[in-house]
Formats: sequence, structure tokens, C-alpha cells
Amino acid sequence: MTTDRTVTDGGEARSALLVRHAPETVRAAVLTAHGGRAEDHTLSRPWHLAAVRMRSLLRAVGTGLPPDHVLLGEIRYRHRGWNDGAAADDVRRALAELAARHGPVPVVLVGHSMGGRAALRVADHPAVRGVLALAPWLPPGEPTAHLDGARLLVLHGDADRVTAAADSARFVERARAEGAHAGMAVLADTGHAMLRRLPTWHTLAAEAVTDLLRSRPAPGGLVALTTTSDAPAVNI
Repeated sequence: MTTDRTVTDGGEARSALLVRHAPETVRAAVLTAHGGRAEDHTLSRPWHLAAVRMRSLLRAVGTGLPPDHVLLGEIRYRHRGWNDGAAADDVRRALAELAARHGPVPVVLVGHSMGGRAALRVADHPAVRGVLALAPWLPPGEPTAHLDGARLLVLHGDADRVTAAADSARFVERARAEGAHAGMAVLADTGHAMLRRLPTWHTLAAEAVTDLLRSRPAPGGLVALTTTSDAPAVNI
């Protein structure tokens, strides 16, 4: 176990950004942030199940985007745990690396579980155009004051026994009260791992990311439907 906040591999500092697809000209980016544990200082590795789970989703999202303009990548955490917000710090490091390499391009963050919490924590970053949070871990009291003007969508399964859809709904309500363009969709008969109804998760994620990359959501689309609904969540 290590508690060193500057993690190295082979004596070299680890990048926080793992690029999966980089076009010659990058005009936008989609970055995924996988799940983790509340407290764990062991090294995060790309072959861990939480990271592998998000790889197929990133590929699905990429099929609906122009490959010659949109970079696809993963957040590479230093450690496996949330660790008092260290995971959110890693998202910020990845955004800084992206800007250093490609300049100021709009970014959509897609986070699952702990990754959803991390992505929402940095939703006020100037590069972030939108956040898609999948079955996010949002304990009571999770901050929302920074979300004024943020664009975010939460997808949560009603059979989730790891994180609570009710917590997500309360978070969306509080985010709206702070001025966020926030919406939520509840998927029936699916749980935290997103294995049941996997094609639906992928389809909705691809639609949402494409919509969040736009300056305005498409009329009648999932983002517009959920963010303009009077109810905190719509059922799918």
C-alpha cells in the first residue's frame, strides 16, 4: 500500500490521461472515469474490472461521434479509492494534460459510480461542456453549489443495490436549485454493473454524449427531455 500522492511507474510520473483515440485535429473530447472504492491507496490499473467495464461503453459512445474530430480517452487515477476527493483531483489533472496537448477543447465527462461523483465534482471546470453520470455514488451532502450553469445528466438503474437512485434524484433536485441544467433518467430492471440491459445503457450514453457536446441539446432528445421535466427523473 502506498499513500504517496505522486504515483510513479518505473520511475516516471503517471499520466492522468489515457488516450484511446486521437484524431489529427482535436476539436472536442470525451473522457470516461470508472468506479472505485471509498478508501483504497493501492495503484489503479487499466486492467481492473471497473476500468474494463467503461472501455466498451467508450467504444459505443465513439460510434456516434465524428472520428476525425473527437478524442476518446480515460481518466487514469493514481489510486483505486475516492480518498477524500483525490479521484476528482485526478480528473482535473487529466483535463490539464488534455489542454496542454490539444489546447482548450470542450469536454464531456462520463463517469460510473465513484467516477460519476468525481466528474460531477469538476463540472464547473471551464473545459467541461457536460457530465454524464452513470449510477453515480452521491452520498447525502455531496456539494452542488458549484453547479450553476452546468449541464449534467444522470442515468441510474432502479435495481441498483450499490448506489441509490434516490440519492441521485435528490442530488439532481439540489443541482437544479443551484442553477444547473440537470436531468435524470431511471432505467427499469437494471443494476449497478450496467450488465442487464447493457445495449440500452450504451445507446442512451451515446445519445447523451452526442447531445452534451452540442452547444444546445437537440429538441426532443434525452437531455432536453430530462432537463426540462418538472419531475426530478423520468422512467425508461
